[in-house]
Amino acid sequence: MQEQASKIDMNPDISRRGFIKSCTVAAAALGLSEAMIPKLVEAAESAQRPTVIWLHFQECTGCTESLLRGSHPDIGRLILDIISLDYHETVMVPSGHQAEKSLHDSMEKNAGKFILVVEGAIPTADNGNFCKISGRTAMDILAEVAPKAAAIIAIGTCSSYGGIQAADPNPTGAKGVRDLVSGVPIVNIPGCPPNPITFLGTVLHFLTFKRLPNCDNLGRPLFAYGRRIHDHCERRAHFDEGRFAEEFGDFGHKNGYCLYKVGCKGPETFSNCPAARFNDVDVWPVSVGHGCIGCTEPNFWDSMTPFYERLPNVAIPGTGIIADADSAGMKILGVAAAGAAIHAVVGIAKSKIKGKEKRER
Repeated sequence: MQEQASKIDMNPDISRRGFIKSCTVAAAALGLSEAMIPKLVEAAESAQRPTVIWLHFQECTGCTESLLRGSHPDIGRLILDIISLDYHETVMVPSGHQAEKSLHDSMEKNAGKFILVVEGAIPTADNGNFCKISGRTAMDILAEVAPKAAAIIAIGTCSSYGGIQAADPNPTGAKGVRDLVSGVPIVNIPGCPPNPITFLGTVLHFLTFKRLPNCDNLGRPLFAYGRRIHDHCERRAHFDEGRFAEEFGDFGHKNGYCLYKVGCKGPETFSNCPAARFNDVDVWPVSVGHGCIGCTEPNFWDSMTPFYERLPNVAIPGTGIIADADSAGMKILGVAAAGAAIHAVVGIAKSKIKGKEKRER
C-alpha cells in the first residue's frame, strides 16, 4: 500500500492537475474569466520564479500555519514551483548566522525585484526593543529590507494594522507596515489568519499583471475584501426574515438562524470568508455556529469586542437605513415589497400605453 501511494504521489499528471486546479481557484478568487487561467498558469510556470523574502515580527505564526495547511497550492508546490522562498524563519533550513546570510545575499542579489512578505506587527515603543532578531529591532530590519522590495504583502491583521499587539493600551507601540513604510507598493491581506487563497491570488496577480490588485481605502484587495460578510452569508435569509439565535444552544442556533444577536460582526466586516473557505473544508466559523469576530478590520480587538454581544445597529444594504436587528428584517421586506409594487405599477402603465398605441394605429 505504501509503495502504491508513493507511485501516486510521484505521478506527474496528478501533480499537473493539482497545479491547474490551484490556478483555477486563484482565478475564481480574483474574479477572472476562464480565458485568463492560461495566463495565470504561464506566469506561475515561468522559469524565473519570483524571489520572496518573508519577515516575522510580533505574531503567533498563525498566518504561516494557515499557509502550511493550504491545498491550492500546497506549501511544497508554492515554494518549489511558483515562488523562490529565500528567507522564512519557520520553514527554512539554515538558522543563526547562515539564515542571516541568506537574507542579505538574497536582498542584495534581487534588489528592486523581490516580493517582501511581512507577518506580524512592528513595535515602535522604547526604540523598537520589544522585538529583536539577530540583535536588531524589527523596525531596523524593516527599514533596511522594505525599500529594496518591488512590492510588499502584509499578511495577517498584525502586519496590516497592528493586530492584538496594538489593542488598547498598546504598550509596545505596535504598528502595521503601512504606518512605517512609504514609496513601495503595499497590499494588506488581513485576517486572523487570512485565507491562503487570498495570498495566492495576490501573488499570481502580481506575477501575471506586474502590479498588485486593486485595493480599497484600507489597502485590501477588492477581489477578497470588496463585500461585507453579511451580504453573502448563508444565514442572510434568516436575518432578512427576522429569525435570530437569541443565545448559543437555543432552537434558533441549532437550526441555523442568524447569529447577529449572539455577537456576529458580519454586518461590519469585509471579507470573502463565506465564498473562499479554508483548505478544502466546506465550512467556516459562521456555518458551524460561531459568529464572525471582525478579524479583517483595523482595531477589531477594540472596536468589535465584546465578541459575544451584538452590534448596536446594522446597515440595510441598498437602503441607506440604519436599523436595529429586530426590525431590520421587516424593513428589508417592506422595501422589497415597495419595490415590487412600483415595478408592477410601472409595468401596468407601460401595458396601457402600448395598448393605446396599437388602437390608434
